[in-house]
Amino acid sequence: MITLKPSRVDYRNNNTPILYDREINEFAHAVLEDYKPNLLQEPGALNFQLFLESYLGVTLIFKDIYNEDPKKPIFGVTAFRDGILKVFDRENERTLMMPVPKNTIIIDNFVMQSGREGLAAFTGFHEAGHFLIHQGVYRTGYKDQTVLSDEGKVSGMVYCRRDTVENMSGNRSGVRTPKQWREHHADHFAASLAMPNATFIPFVNDYLFEHSIFKRPIILGQDSDTDILAKELLPEYISEVYGVSKRAAFIKLVKCEFIERVYEKA
Repeated sequence: MITLKPSRVDYRNNNTPILYDREINEFAHAVLEDYKPNLLQEPGALNFQLFLESYLGVTLIFKDIYNEDPKKPIFGVTAFRDGILKVFDRENERTLMMPVPKNTIIIDNFVMQSGREGLAAFTGFHEAGHFLIHQGVYRTGYKDQTVLSDEGKVSGMVYCRRDTVENMSGNRSGVRTPKQWREHHADHFAASLAMPNATFIPFVNDYLFEHSIFKRPIILGQDSDTDILAKELLPEYISEVYGVSKRAAFIKLVKCEFIERVYEKA
């Protein structure tokens, strides 16, 4: 297993790595080259469960992760150290505190429901990003992750909510807290692992060429037929081939400058 050893870290903020997106792309490429090099030659889907268990060597479990705020559900948790997680026991209709050993990744049952296979895969790869990139942060007693109970602080556990997964567009202002940077690292790694540039860029170029679209990027809002292709047809095709959600595919298209979104001025 390859882990990232960043050359630059923010010592004032719990050793948060200082990384360019390009460096994360290169790291994801190295991981794939080590694990499934064929996916750098031909587009295809990576099985997230096998990757987490066989390559990372983590314990993978699925639970109803308890959260007091239904507007910000927790999709995944990575435990770098032994900890406690509050979960909901549906059979007995109660909450309980579940011991979680180190090197465990927990995926919420919500994302494992039928029809959410792409979200489940991306969540798994997002947690893998934390596990591979942020060892130096969460194995050293870092304590900004609050367990959802009266137990107070639990070190070494990362809680990833809905708004941090499949959110590669990030903060439009470019200003992020260290915690937001770590979530960006994990999300960008997930996209780079699931849709590596080595196959993604020629794959999309071929698709656009076949549909007689030669000008890049596609500016949304100029032509309804092109908008449908860029926002619906192409992301759906990518999701089928790479096993990700249409949302993740669309954001990746934006990040790779195949599509340009025009934001309204405030």
